[in-house]
Amino acid sequence: MTTLAQFLPAHLSENHIPTELGSVLESIIAACTTINNQVRLGALAGILGEAGTGNVQGEDQKKLDVIANDTLIQALKQNANVGGLASEEEDTFVACNENGGYLVLFDPLDGSSNIDVNISVGTIFSILAKPEGALTTESFLQKGREQVGSGYVLYGPQTQLVFTLKHGVFVFTLDSDGQFVQTQANPTVPAQTKEFAINMSNQRHWFPPIQQYIAELLAGDTGVRGKNYNMRWVASMVAEIHRILMRGGVFMYPQDTRDPGKPGKLRLMYEANPLSLVLEQAGAASSNTVQNMLDIQPEGLHQRVSVVIGSREEVEYVHKLHR
Repeated sequence: MTTLAQFLPAHLSENHIPTELGSVLESIIAACTTINNQVRLGALAGILGEAGTGNVQGEDQKKLDVIANDTLIQALKQNANVGGLASEEEDTFVACNENGGYLVLFDPLDGSSNIDVNISVGTIFSILAKPEGALTTESFLQKGREQVGSGYVLYGPQTQLVFTLKHGVFVFTLDSDGQFVQTQANPTVPAQTKEFAINMSNQRHWFPPIQQYIAELLAGDTGVRGKNYNMRWVASMVAEIHRILMRGGVFMYPQDTRDPGKPGKLRLMYEANPLSLVLEQAGAASSNTVQNMLDIQPEGLHQRVSVVIGSREEVEYVHKLHR
């Protein structure tokens, strides 16, 4: 096994990845190590529960949402290679260093509604090259395929770091000395699966193609799919995606009829794009049911999308149902 400090230089050199990009990744990881310590303390540090504030999405913030957000902002501002950042918890982007060549977008604590009941949560991040010129909102509105790297840190029974710099996917585990140690390289998501994850309580609100798809899965080996499926639902996207990366499956959060003008619940820039890049690098697929997720042209920092992501056979099948 190789520590992150030992691994990164060789990997960057081998694939001609700029050391500045490695520096940005290391700042993110350092911030996540701090966040991990706070998550581990939980009630002992008096940081569970509501913060009494809301974010730009109109959602109530947990105390740890605020702590994680502030920790990442401060760490990234101190890195000269970071030109700007955007967070799910901030109204607009934050300018950092004028000469920084990279932009970082993040969901500081995905699944935070679960934190008070000790279910896995995580930090999701996306790294973009900063375009020439003054920093504006448009600087961040790049297609997911243009990301130079992305990943997440999962705060679970083990704290694990997963990232891609578009040369495969690498998995690290935090050891007892507070160091990330590489424990896996290039995991592959199987094209076929017998597991799906969706919030079944919303079933009555889904549009017909998703209604049909889930009905076919529930019919099992008596239906047209000819095999039995198991359902999983953690209500923490980063945990769902990690399970899919490790053993396959498909995760869905589709648009529904409650607000037909709203394209979905999850955020393109902070959740869907970075996690789609990771899984695509592992052989999986992702879409908004009609278009490859990584090909969507963003229109705003807080844009929402429908999400179907995971084993390629299932994602492609959902595509066919929406034609």
